[in-house]
Amino acid sequence: MRRLILISVVFLPIMLTAQQTGLSRMKEQPGSGASPLGDASSTGGLAEASMTSSASGTSPSVAESQPDPQPPQTSQSTQSQTTAPAKEPSGPPLEGSMVGYVDDAIVGSQVRIRFDAGFKDNAPDRAEFFYPQCGCNGGGAPGPKPGASNNINFQQLYFQVEYAPIRRFSVFTEVPIRWIQPQSFIPGTGTPTFSNQSGISDVRAGFKLAVTASSDHSLTFQFKAYFPSGDGSRGLGTAHYSVEPSLLYYQRLSDRWAVESQIGGWLPINGSSLSGVGNYAGDVFFYGFGPSYQLVNRENIKFAPVVELFGWYVLGGRETVASVINPPAVPADASGTNIVNLKIGARTSFGRHNSVYAGFGQAVTHSVWYEHIVRLEYRYSF
Repeated sequence: MRRLILISVVFLPIMLTAQQTGLSRMKEQPGSGASPLGDASSTGGLAEASMTSSASGTSPSVAESQPDPQPPQTSQSTQSQTTAPAKEPSGPPLEGSMVGYVDDAIVGSQVRIRFDAGFKDNAPDRAEFFYPQCGCNGGGAPGPKPGASNNINFQQLYFQVEYAPIRRFSVFTEVPIRWIQPQSFIPGTGTPTFSNQSGISDVRAGFKLAVTASSDHSLTFQFKAYFPSGDGSRGLGTAHYSVEPSLLYYQRLSDRWAVESQIGGWLPINGSSLSGVGNYAGDVFFYGFGPSYQLVNRENIKFAPVVELFGWYVLGGRETVASVINPPAVPADASGTNIVNLKIGARTSFGRHNSVYAGFGQAVTHSVWYEHIVRLEYRYSF
């Protein structure tokens, strides 16, 4: 039921927007035929002209002998302008997106290289969002072991390519490489504890479809799929498939102000389970909002600070926590966990193809995916 509500939250705005867009276009289309009243007035005008000429003493034959006036000459360019169909407004340029954590709603071809450094993840197996349930739980749990980490630092390097064959549709793929460094473990959960790990993480792929797109705003549906290419037993992936539908929005408020947002859900498929407990993986609802202001707005260079608020709400699943009784760690219910981060950064765009983002994120809730995060990104659009 929760998953159905989550999917409805993502898709309902799309259906309402599409319906309103269709109604607007129907209202804007002119009629194809001439008005009957217009034809009648034209006929009445001819009759009136005939009666006037008779009253003034001019014979019909003389009137008929008058040469017909020549229609005004129109140039070929004027005719082409009249008959040419109206062009659909072009979308905003790719450098219009200034956010660093909210996925951008602008559809286009681009290449991204992104680096994240996260610190103090105190529940890395929560809902199997970062990696699978701790192997210390036994029963074939796919996560790393021995030991249940309660503090992990990590770094991830992403390579992303997005290609748009048409203006409103694009496909993309993303290959991440992950490094993790466990900092501490729940006492009594196993020794020796697992060490630092590195390697490819879960590959992602998906598409974007712009529901509306103009120079001032874009409303885009994004679908992303996660593939279990990372080794879950080493903490490099989740060891299961998952999908992530989301709705992205871009709105230009002025020449300098813009706001971007995102709402969606992360839905695991065939996550692990634990005897007597149930599914360890759980659905996660997420949202993000980010206004930006271009302090520098020149033709070849733009500089914009951006503040983003990003949050996650865990709808189900489990997480490994310390216990005061034996065993020393137990799987606890993770549903209802609320995580909110504040991100502060800036994006610099130079030319029409290049931009660089640098930002810092801080958790503002007790529950976290990380307490702090640093992000650096280079983006090339083409």
